Amino acid sequence: MFVDKVKIFVKGGDGGNGMVAFRREKYVAEGGPWGGDGGRGGNVIFEVEEGLRTLVDFRFKKQFKADRGEHGRKKNQHGAGADDLIVRVPPGTTVRDAETGELVADLTHHQQTAVIAKGGRGGRGNVRFATSVNPAPQIAENGEPGSERWVVLELKLLADVGLVGYPSVGKSTLLSIVSAAKPKIGAYHFTTIVPNLGVVRVDDGRSFVMADLPGLIEGAHQGVGLGHQFLRHVERTKVIVHVIDMAGSEGRDPYADYLQINEEIRLYKQNLENRPQIIVANKMDLPDAKEHLELFQEQVGEDIPVYPISAVSKEGIKNLLFAVADVLDRVEAEEEQKVEEVQEEPVVYKSEAEEPAFTIRKENEIYVVEGFRIEKLIKMTNFRFQDSLMRFANTIKQMGVEDALRKRGAQEGDTVRIGEMEFELSDGLDTDY
Repeated sequence: MFVDKVKIFVKGGDGGNGMVAFRREKYVAEGGPWGGDGGRGGNVIFEVEEGLRTLVDFRFKKQFKADRGEHGRKKNQHGAGADDLIVRVPPGTTVRDAETGELVADLTHHQQTAVIAKGGRGGRGNVRFATSVNPAPQIAENGEPGSERWVVLELKLLADVGLVGYPSVGKSTLLSIVSAAKPKIGAYHFTTIVPNLGVVRVDDGRSFVMADLPGLIEGAHQGVGLGHQFLRHVERTKVIVHVIDMAGSEGRDPYADYLQINEEIRLYKQNLENRPQIIVANKMDLPDAKEHLELFQEQVGEDIPVYPISAVSKEGIKNLLFAVADVLDRVEAEEEQKVEEVQEEPVVYKSEAEEPAFTIRKENEIYVVEGFRIEKLIKMTNFRFQDSLMRFANTIKQMGVEDALRKRGAQEGDTVRIGEMEFELSDGLDTDY
């Protein structure tokens, strides 16, 4: 089963909790803090596996969660970090954030990796908080939560050449005779509903990968028919081979089909219209094909070469393959030249306008404080210890939360919610949860 688009959930492992502990040894009076840090949570890492050709495995498993780090221990022993979770994907996989559509990773070559969800750092033990003012702190952090997100995986085939055209113009037949690929072939539209790949070898020793892609119809750029499933794969190809039924089967107009397919490609992504394209006039063994070819050549212009072939009788195939290989050589040479001409320039990072540290809204009678930093602080504070509670209250005050609440009209005794916890507003945000 060929699957080229899936949506999955990934979560990095939470960090291990830090520990509150004190030395309790014979002959050591009033031993100091001795609680270790928690270990780092595991990352979720995608790695390209060359042997994979589809995303079908993700249809049956849609959640990937890395392990959390170990908790800190006594005697200032730190918890072990968790192993990263490695998820194998086929070459040509793009990863996008499901909510924002942002491109997270574009994975194209074997063993290429990308961190998709980061694990949280381990919480600090009370050894980290010892000061001259408070040499025996009862403070330890909980581990930082690992990042989590829904992502959309799309597979775009990595082929040198892509066969495009209306359904039933002979793309699958052409691939079957120029390579060892065995695509399904039938006398009805959309016989090909999944892409097929084949390695084509030219008589002079050159070779390239050719993809037979599902047929296009009008409106494909909007997803009509197999539109988006097909067009996504065209993006990766270096050369487009546009196959046209020159016999005009089913009463079709070859030139109108040619214009429509190119329009669908342009509307899907404008830069695709500049992709090198070879026009193939197929079914030249059928009646009226020669007359149609003469008219077609006049319509497209004499300066645009058209390669007449018959995929059934194999007429004209050798000339076509040499032409494809020549164009591909030229494209690859131009790409190499562009790489050589690119000079490394210093990257300037511009600071974007920072998002507010927190926002406040009122939900019925409750003041809700929201913000990434403050919500993470809540999750990493161990409220079982008074020192941790006081540290949290001081941090909140320094961030300006208390002043902002009062400006919004909050009074003594009003309920404030941060994350999943609720507090009663007073000097220092007394807790009542």
